[in-house]
Parts: sequence; structure tokens; C-alpha cells
Amino acid sequence: MKYAIVGTGSRHKMFRRAVGETYSRENELVALCDVNEHRLALAAAAVPASGNGIATYRAEQFHDMLSEQKPDTVIVTVPDYLHHEYIVEAMRAGCDVMTEKPMTIDLDKLKAILEVQAETGRSITVTFNYRYTPARTQIKDILMSGAIGEITAVNFTWYLDRVHGADYFRRWHRYKNQSGGLLVHKSTHHFDLVNWWLGSSPTAVAAHGRRAFYRPETADAMGLVPRGPRCHVCPSADRCDFKLDIAADGPLRELYLEAEDLDGYMRDLCVFDEDITIEDTMQVHALYANGATLNYTLAAYSPWEGLEIKFHGTKGELSHRHVEVHGVFGGKQSKSHGSESMTTILHLAGQEPQNLEVWAGEGDHGGADPVMLSHLFDPSVTGDRYGRGSSHIDGAWSILTGIAANASIETGEMIHIERFLADSGITLPQKQW
Repeated sequence: MKYAIVGTGSRHKMFRRAVGETYSRENELVALCDVNEHRLALAAAAVPASGNGIATYRAEQFHDMLSEQKPDTVIVTVPDYLHHEYIVEAMRAGCDVMTEKPMTIDLDKLKAILEVQAETGRSITVTFNYRYTPARTQIKDILMSGAIGEITAVNFTWYLDRVHGADYFRRWHRYKNQSGGLLVHKSTHHFDLVNWWLGSSPTAVAAHGRRAFYRPETADAMGLVPRGPRCHVCPSADRCDFKLDIAADGPLRELYLEAEDLDGYMRDLCVFDEDITIEDTMQVHALYANGATLNYTLAAYSPWEGLEIKFHGTKGELSHRHVEVHGVFGGKQSKSHGSESMTTILHLAGQEPQNLEVWAGEGDHGGADPVMLSHLFDPSVTGDRYGRGSSHIDGAWSILTGIAANASIETGEMIHIERFLADSGITLPQKQW
């Protein structure tokens, strides 16, 4: 299989290594494409040498790349608001597409993708690596077994700490018209997990959200005055626990600071800027086609990072807690390790709670990435009883909860998904689980 990657920022590295190194016997990386020639050159230099080297194309040459290199699949790792442009053009050129989540960020862009996919019949794979985390797969396994009976309700809280969470407020993600806000960019992972775990999709969504922490008033109260537009030149940087010293971070310096002159993109903007348009505190209530309900919370300034989830069922409860990071001090993270970092408890009615041995794995994202990449790029891996692969249908349903939640925050109303789609002229089939 021949692959090309468009977008050579941080996220492309996983795919570049998988195609160009780990699974290079079965696959070929034929081209790289990016708006920034500095990052493009760095990515090309990292591809193992073979022949005359990897072909590179500027963003405006994307069409030329498709016609000249004729990739079977285009991997899209550009900023979220640009996904649809490359997905649509690649499908029209006869290519399949593999894209980072979220598939796109709003209904107009979703409609464009779905219409061209229907016209061309090309496949779209959305890379939801959280499905492949062993601990999350174990939850699917337990729910599939019927252990807690019919699932009636889910409580799900995701905690972003003040290092990872803050980072969304210094990058392009901080503008809702570029990321869809955290309810689309980040929570898409979580809403996809709930859809997959329940084997269902949302029918109505209500939400509330606001920017409660990453505000100028917070910095003022911390005494971070005066402030500059970015950490790199901020007079208060040495007193700020949220600073990102991009000059001292080798990979970030090389990938972004040294590339600024070409596109003006700054990776270390102040997280307390007035012009940020995304929320940092969000709560969502969703109804599902199978009758289950979801209460979901995301906070982006927690003292720890991880998740807590509880499934209520007619036979009992299933709870899972994962402490990914604990003890965040001075902009540094202390990773949690060992069995204390994850707990899964099955509590059936009339019985003592069972503290289950949590499935574990090795590698990034809790062991998810190696498993997902083998399913994506190793042709000898066939079949999956958990249905972890995801198409444009999964991608669409995963973002719909967040898009509808954004609409609910804006209007103060519950959003009914069927009407929401119809008003935008979108026809989306229910996922056949």
C-alpha cells in the first residue's frame, strides 16, 4: 500500500514511523505535504533513506502530489478545521483516507465530507486510538458479556491537568473556529468511546460551558503583571507556572520556534489571553437511541489528569478510574505507574464489589497505539471481535455530540439530533453495531 501524509507537525510522527519503519515491508511512504517548508524538511529527513529520498510537496501542491505519487491512502494530520479540504480532494482523486480525530469540526464541513464519500465510495478511517487501550477494551468486553445487564446511565468525567490542559489554550486549538472547542477536539475521543461502549448513538444533547479559569482575571490574581503575548518574550514568565519555555525544549524549538518565520505560527501564546474563544469547563447531558443517558464533565485545569467513569446497569455497576498524571507542580508532570494508576470495579447487586485485574499494554496512550497501528498497517492482522475500527460513520457520530453541545451552549436549548441534521441537509445512517 502506498501512503502519503499531509501535515507534518507533532501528530504525523506516529504514522510516519508506522508506514516508513515498523510496517515498511507491507507499505510504502511515497510523499509528505505541509504548509511549512521547515517542518516538511525535518519530516523528510527523518524518513529512513531509500532511493532518492521521500517526495515533498507544499500545501498548494497537494493536487500535484496526488496525481504524481498516486497514493492508495492519504493520512491527514493537519489542524482540525482543514481536515475536510484534504479529505474531500483526496477522495475525489480516488484515494482512501485515514484521518486524525476529530474528522471535522462543524456541520457544513461534515456535510461536504459525507456527500463526497457517498459520491466516490472511498473509505475513511478515523484513528480513535482510545478504543485500543487495553483497559478500555476490557470495559467493552465486560459490557458485551452482559455482566451488568442493560446499561441505563453513564457518568463520565475527564480531567485535564494544568500542563496538558493549559496547552490547548496556547495553540491554534484555543480558537473555536479552528478546533471546534474542547467538546469537539478533545471530547470526540470520549463521546466515541461512549458510542462504542453502548453500541448506540445520541438522539438529544444539552450542555453548559464557559471559560472559568484561563482568563486575564486569573493571571491578574496570580500577580502575573505585566504579561507579554507569548511565553518566549513575557516579562512574567519566570514567575508563571504555566510558562512553556519553547527555546529550552529541543523538539518544540526545532519544530515550531525555528519555523515561525515561514508561517507566523507561534506555539507558546499566553494561556490567559482575552481573545481565547473556547471553554475550559463543560458539562453535557445526552440521551441515546437505546434509552441510556450520559452525564459528562470536562475540566481543563485540574490538579491531576485522568478519567472516572461509572456504568449503571440493571444487574449492577461497572466503575473505572485511571490516574494518568498526579502531582503537577511548576509546569511539570509526575506520571503515575503500576497497578495503583488504574482500577476497574465490578459490583453486581447482592454481591461484594470485585476489584478486577486491569488489562495492560506497552507503548504510547496506555498501550493503545501499537495495537491500533498493527490493525491499520499490518495486513496479517484480521478480524476484531470488539469492532474497534472506525469509519466516516463513527467519525460523524463522535463529533455530533460535541457539535450539538456547542449549539446548546450557544442557544441554551436541548438539541435534537435528527432535526439538527435535517436542518443542515445531512443524512447520516445509524451505526450498525
